[in-house]
Amino acid sequence: MPAKLTRSAGSLTIDADTVIVVDRNDAAAKSIATYLAAQLKQSRGLDLRIADSAGTAKAIVLKRDSKAGTPAEGYTLDVNAKGVRIHAGDDAGLFHGAVTLWQLLTQNEAHGPVELTALHIEDAPRFRWRGLMLDSARHFQSVDEIRALLDQMALHKLNVLHWHLTDDQGWRIEIKRYPELTRIGAWRTPPDASRDGEPSRYGGYYTQDDIRAIVAYAAERHITVVPELDMPGHAQAAVAAYPELGVTGKRPPVSPDWGVNTYLYNVDDATFAFIDHVLDEVMALFPSCYIHLGGDEAVKDQWQASPAVQAKMHALGLKDENALQGWFIARVGRYLQAHGRRLIGWDEILEGGVPASATVMSWRGVKGAIEAAQKDHDVVSSPAPDLYFDQLQSDRADETTGRIPVRDLASVYAFEPVPKELTAQQAAHVLGAQANVWTEHMPSATHVQHAVFPRLDALSEVLWSPASARDWSGFLTRMPTQLARYRAQGIVYADSAFAPSIEVDRNAALVSGKARVTLANQAAYGELHYTLDNSTPTAQSPLYQGPFETSLPATVRAVALDGQGRPLAAPRSRVLDAVSLLSRESAELPNCPGSDFRLRVQPTPDATTLAPAYSINVFDTCQFFPQARLDGVTSIHVEAARLERNYQLAHEARLVVSRPAKTEFGELVVHLDTCDGPALASMPLPDPATNPRRFTLAAGLPDHIGTHDLCLIFTAPITGPLYGLERVSLTPSTVK
Repeated sequence: MPAKLTRSAGSLTIDADTVIVVDRNDAAAKSIATYLAAQLKQSRGLDLRIADSAGTAKAIVLKRDSKAGTPAEGYTLDVNAKGVRIHAGDDAGLFHGAVTLWQLLTQNEAHGPVELTALHIEDAPRFRWRGLMLDSARHFQSVDEIRALLDQMALHKLNVLHWHLTDDQGWRIEIKRYPELTRIGAWRTPPDASRDGEPSRYGGYYTQDDIRAIVAYAAERHITVVPELDMPGHAQAAVAAYPELGVTGKRPPVSPDWGVNTYLYNVDDATFAFIDHVLDEVMALFPSCYIHLGGDEAVKDQWQASPAVQAKMHALGLKDENALQGWFIARVGRYLQAHGRRLIGWDEILEGGVPASATVMSWRGVKGAIEAAQKDHDVVSSPAPDLYFDQLQSDRADETTGRIPVRDLASVYAFEPVPKELTAQQAAHVLGAQANVWTEHMPSATHVQHAVFPRLDALSEVLWSPASARDWSGFLTRMPTQLARYRAQGIVYADSAFAPSIEVDRNAALVSGKARVTLANQAAYGELHYTLDNSTPTAQSPLYQGPFETSLPATVRAVALDGQGRPLAAPRSRVLDAVSLLSRESAELPNCPGSDFRLRVQPTPDATTLAPAYSINVFDTCQFFPQARLDGVTSIHVEAARLERNYQLAHEARLVVSRPAKTEFGELVVHLDTCDGPALASMPLPDPATNPRRFTLAAGLPDHIGTHDLCLIFTAPITGPLYGLERVSLTPSTVK
């Protein structure tokens, strides 16, 4: 939403006779005009001519004037019966004005001429850092996939792509002086490679020509690309390429594991020479003022165990390894500063002391942002889990992979980048915010788009529009048009916020043979329509006005529609019969008490399909089947999958619960009520070497009556694979 918008009487029709006018010698304005024309041709089929004068034609005038008086990146936009005029003091403002005009011209999905209401807009961003972080180290995206993401960033008026290029799982940037970084460091061997669909080799990297092309493409859209090279931790891929950079001198593999690995750079002069040389090539590729050095999750075990590192630490008079990390980051920061660049890093860099010029990206909540701003450091707010787009956006059974807890569209819209604990002077250090797209569980561009959109809409408004203008209801009324734009552009967005849930009291339905059905959606927006006759619901189907009752068996189908009858999400359906009511999907099986860590993962680390997905806890292989009605139930049927235990947990490995197995490969044990309650069944797990990943288990159950929780525990050794539950079903003696 623009900062100020005033509508007035009158209108203007934009059609094929409209001309885009720019000053003859203004190459930047002409580039923006070319961009606008291309967008309009693609979205509305209008082929507008660009000229340096309109003559008698209606005109869209793009005018850049350094004396315009508009704020940085700001613009004014006027529409009247004579034409459109966009006026800005800088190129970025002119570009943002062109984007706003494109939005005004795409208020519906029609092609051809479009009528604009007369209006006046005065607009400028609230924050100067409006970012998105893309992790290309864990999973690799093609140049075209990154261009598609940049296209959307531009249309959301975001201006920073923070590009995570190196980590334990891959080194993705070509460094000509050190070819082993990509010959070895860009490729990993997946766990269980070449079996059950896993590739024998995974990876890729961006050549320097690729990077120049991406940086130029972003610059045309007024987006700065900020590269990140992680140090001193998350260094395993670099050490795999050049073992002498590490602490032990031994060559590890490029890691196939997610989590926190323990490989660090050493602190020898030769290693700093390597880093300086790498940064020389990085700075030649990226004109960004900021270079991100990471600095997070550097587990200090290798430094603590190394006599050479300890000797260096004592020679420098440093009290501990945190101080050594501060010295490390500061040394590299000074090299950047000597070359006219600025260091930015994750909030751990505060722990060892960093130069006053360092900018802090706060990810461990907002505490780092508060501390940094109070110490007069510039800050970018990027807290987990609030702005981590690898967090799931719903707890629906049909949601894809990611982390829990859920961060939905509403929570992103409610995020405030400036912590309330800061004074006005300290708050001025908050440059803005960004969302982070960590890709451990996003192996494809489809996964990335599902995670990013439409939550990026919420964040873009938080970062651009005045805080006083934030209006959740108003935002929702504009979302249907935006979703239509996504569909037209082929963006695979998540419809989780608008997808209807179909809820019933399972046990009451089993007893009575009738289900009382409640419909809702996460955003509480749109009209819900439903059917009971297996037909697809439309605007002509019954309107949901409150809970209704239906006899079993039944199939309820539902859809959420906007005010124009357009679907806000794909229809959803639910079968209601004894079999389904006595079953639970993976997402419906909560963790056992004691650990709230929870992931939803794909069958293999590099699988590219959105389903199936398994909810797991890597610390405790125990889940609950809640409120099971056991009257007449005679057996249990389980659909399960063997998953890779590719998680490095560092010091948290001690938290993994070990449950000894009684059979060779372990078993799935079902307990009554609690996890130390009576064992109702024990189902041996199949041999991993000779059986497929997905398998079924079944066992009889003793007679019980009433409603009970069931505790399901995998007792497989913690050195072996993990197991995920896809579906658990209870079978009654008589199925209705």
